[in-house]
Parts: sequence; C-alpha cells; structure tokens
Amino acid sequence: MRVLLVEDDADLSRQLKAALGDAGYAVDHAPDGEEAHFLGDTEPYDVIVLDLGLPKIDGVSVLERWRREGKTTPVLILTARGAWSDKVAGFDAGADDYLTKPFHTEELLARLRALLRRSAGIASATLSCGGLRLDPRAARANVNGEPLRLTSLEYRLLHYLMMHQGRVISRTELVEHLYDQDFDRDSNTIEVFVGRLRKKIGADRIETVRGLGYRLTALPGESEAA
Repeated sequence: MRVLLVEDDADLSRQLKAALGDAGYAVDHAPDGEEAHFLGDTEPYDVIVLDLGLPKIDGVSVLERWRREGKTTPVLILTARGAWSDKVAGFDAGADDYLTKPFHTEELLARLRALLRRSAGIASATLSCGGLRLDPRAARANVNGEPLRLTSLEYRLLHYLMMHQGRVISRTELVEHLYDQDFDRDSNTIEVFVGRLRKKIGADRIETVRGLGYRLTALPGESEAA
C-alpha cells in the first residue's frame, strides 16, 4: 500500500518514513503544503498522513482543495495537543481521522490500517482468501497455517491483491501502488514478482486475465473467508 506523508518536521519525517517502510508501505514525503497538493493531485495514494501546520499552504487548505477536486483518498490529520479547533477544521475539510502530537508510532500504524480496511469495506483486522491469511499488524502471511517467507515487495504485492481480492488489477495499478515516487518503475517487473509470489502461495491463486491484469481468488473448494 502506498502512503503520502506530509510533515515539515525533518526528524519526525525520517522516523515516520522508516516506521512506515518497516510496516510494508511505499512512502512518498512532502515537506510543505504546495508539494503535498501536487503529489496528492497527481499520484494514486491509498492513504495520506497530513500535518496541519505546514509551510506555503496549510494542511486544512490542502485537504479542502483535494476534496473539492473529488479526491476521496482517506486522510489522517496530525494536530498539536489541545488544538481542538484544528481537529474540527480538519474534519470539516474532509479528514477521516486525526492523531494528536506527540503520539506513539504504533497508534499511527493502527489508525492507518483501520482507514485502509474501512475504505476497502473490510471489517476484520486479518485478511483472508481461502487458506491464505495476511496479518497487517505483524506484516506476516501464511498458507494453510504454513508461514510465508516474503520479500518486502512480495509482501506489498500480496497485501494489495488481498485488499482487492476478486477484482482484476492491472499492472499499471500495481506499479502505482507498490512503488514510491523515486523508485525506477517498470511494469514488466510486476510479472516477475507475481511469478515469485505464485511459487509461494500456489500458482492457481493468482489468475492472469489476458490483456487486463491479475486477480486473486480462493482455490476451488475453499471458502473465500475460510
């Protein structure tokens, strides 16, 4: 899953980028409101973490612009302690959740997982597709109880497919959601990672829909949420 982190504090940004990366996210960073608006307007993020006190353009104004332009990406705003008026302004601008500084990184990650589940219409904290299970909290997956050893990109790919299981997903969409802005993107590499993932979870779980993309489904005889 791909996240836009909008934060002007350099130290906090480094800490959050590292934590988000360790949790399996592809992370882009914007240090001010102007760049944040541009990235949010041109890149397809799964979720956005938005500080309100930003240089150039404040966070509330950035969020209001996104919503006016029809952007529906879930947004978690960061506010200063006790600034209840900022929280109200953020929600009125279209925020989905908020977190008060200072905060524990684990709470931020938990709130992001909840936003992603909500946006995908998923209630359970653990994703399942037949005998395939993925736990975003621990960044671990297994097939019929057998743990999977996955690289970071294989994990991101599986996570995205499981969040959108049953739907055909194009190579372009996978590239846009698996890699951060600075990565040398090549849609042909997706085929390589899909091949590796098939060897680990079972080839028949990922269907190739010719000319369209890939679809993750349960094996015949498996329950979709077994």
